[in-house]
Amino acid sequence: MHTIDLTHVGLGIHEELVAYVADQQNYYEQEGVHVALRDGCAWETERVRRTATIGLGRAVLSRVTDGIPWTVLSVNTHRPMFWLLARDSFTSVEELKGRRVALHGAGTAPGCFSRIVLRKHGLDPDHDIEPVVMTPGDYGRHLRLLADGSLDAAFVGSTLAPEVTAEENGLRVLAFVGDHFSVPTVGVAVDPTYVAPDDPAVLAVVRANRHALSTLHDEPDLAARYVRELIPSLTEAEARRHYERYVAPYFTTDGRHDPSVAAAAVRAVAAELGVSTVPDAADIYRTEPAEGPPA
Repeated sequence: MHTIDLTHVGLGIHEELVAYVADQQNYYEQEGVHVALRDGCAWETERVRRTATIGLGRAVLSRVTDGIPWTVLSVNTHRPMFWLLARDSFTSVEELKGRRVALHGAGTAPGCFSRIVLRKHGLDPDHDIEPVVMTPGDYGRHLRLLADGSLDAAFVGSTLAPEVTAEENGLRVLAFVGDHFSVPTVGVAVDPTYVAPDDPAVLAVVRANRHALSTLHDEPDLAARYVRELIPSLTEAEARRHYERYVAPYFTTDGRHDPSVAAAAVRAVAAELGVSTVPDAADIYRTEPAEGPPA
């Protein structure tokens, strides 16, 4: 049996769901690979490069800024699963001008994507709002600062369900980032400097993840159960609604990416990061079929 480290660089169903399904359903073992799921949230990019990674957004940012030759072999979704929550008095993103808004760091994938979304709503994230850079996690501190008025709005991730969180905390969901900016953000990528894209263990992971993607669409009851296991505060009904709103419509069925979306996203990311030399998206995203029987 082959072995491989597979690293997630964020928390929540956005990063974890597909690998979690593949693991729980025993798809990795069926493909003849032992996968060590590694938490690389705090890792430097150099360490992540020595593994297969789920975090395509972070990989693409480091490809654009540092030329690291990441190769994407499978894509789970083109919709970044981050949301802008605000105090209930705000009814639009535009109303946040001059307000205190919590953002991820500008050099991180969610921070970059959020800044792109703010610009689409006519807000310069450096001048039109008062940005408050905060570390992602369970977003409990974000919610406390919203509750006491220290923040007016905050971008949050998929460790929570935004509509449920908003209702429970007297907040409003102003935007789903994935509705305003599309980019292949999670899946399987490797840096060929350290891990060959055609390594049997890598191809086995890709096949198992594609099996998991198919399961998410073919077995909604099972998929909703796994959503609840990753967000245990949800009821069964809430988990099912979250699955139907954000997973079923937006996760791919086969790990393939949309080349036009990828190309536009790479250009947008480079522009947001101030990088003039834009890599060719076709050199980053390579999602041919992961052929071959289990090893």
